[in-house]
Amino acid sequence: QVQLVESGGGLVQAGGSLRLSCAASGRTFTSYVMGWFRQVPGKEREFVAAISTSGRSTDYVDSVKGRLTISRDNAKNTVYLQMNNLKPEDTGVYYCAADGTRLIWRVAERYDYWGQGTQVTVSS
Repeated sequence: QVQLVESGGGLVQAGGSLRLSCAASGRTFTSYVMGWFRQVPGKEREFVAAISTSGRSTDYVDSVKGRLTISRDNAKNTVYLQMNNLKPEDTGVYYCAADGTRLIWRVAERYDYWGQGTQVTVSS
């Protein structure tokens, strides 16, 4: 079992930055690929980024490449999403997720555990 708690969301102007954090409970954090997804009302949850168990491999949706960076600190059981040069279209609820297959997936259904989400709002 893994419990995930996100923090760091908020309201920011376009061009600004935020850093999201996701703290995981349990002793097996290093066994999980970690991902970030976002969702806006009326739309499906969208893949944003994922990182391998070691942190050496990452994957991003094209729309955030060069602006958002996923990282993890296995000693702190925490995964981060550094968000720079934010755009209004980045607005949504951001969810952290854990996948126990050790493979990086872009599909939400592949992830086993989810946090409660944190709201990010980017004003124009």
